[in-house]
Amino acid sequence: MNNELPDPGCGHSLDELEEYLWTGQSAAEQHYLRCPECQAGLAGLRSLQRLSGQLAAADTEQAGSADEPWLQSILGNLRLEMRSGRSIPLSSEYPEDAFFETEGSLLALIRRIGDDVDGATIGKCRLHGDITTPGADVMIEVNVTAFFGYPLPAMINSLRSRIAAMISTHSELNLTSVDVTVTDVHEHFSPAPKGAVNE
Repeated sequence: MNNELPDPGCGHSLDELEEYLWTGQSAAEQHYLRCPECQAGLAGLRSLQRLSGQLAAADTEQAGSADEPWLQSILGNLRLEMRSGRSIPLSSEYPEDAFFETEGSLLALIRRIGDDVDGATIGKCRLHGDITTPGADVMIEVNVTAFFGYPLPAMINSLRSRIAAMISTHSELNLTSVDVTVTDVHEHFSPAPKGAVNE
């Protein structure tokens, strides 16, 4: 995997996280377990790994490979989202306290929602608006790769409602809309049941 973009804010790259994911060993393991940016990167890599495995199970001429542009686009967006991004203020009972959450942490939660919606894989995910100002209007833009055979309207509605509910629970952003765009549709491949014989 060629990591051409700069390292994330914590200093560890996707290449390092991928090596840890494959080997289960790293001198920075304790950091990975505590760092929200690295946790987000690992979650994204696991999702992409599952997706690549499903595609690899089919005829490569028909399904393509993990080097396809749309898969590389997902990986590129994951690299960007591993950075902490902007700090989002949270209200406090005491004026002297200052609490914040990071933009990257919310993007990681949105990606996790995508993993839970059947037939969807989130590509680009962006927060638009002045998220650093309490009460400012914010819009979420999500690009999705869908798999053939899953009803698109139901998938989009599920993503919108789950993302809005998550934002309401985990932030104080004034969310005005969740814009979901299906940018690709691919045939979905599932591993054959054990004992099945391909004709």
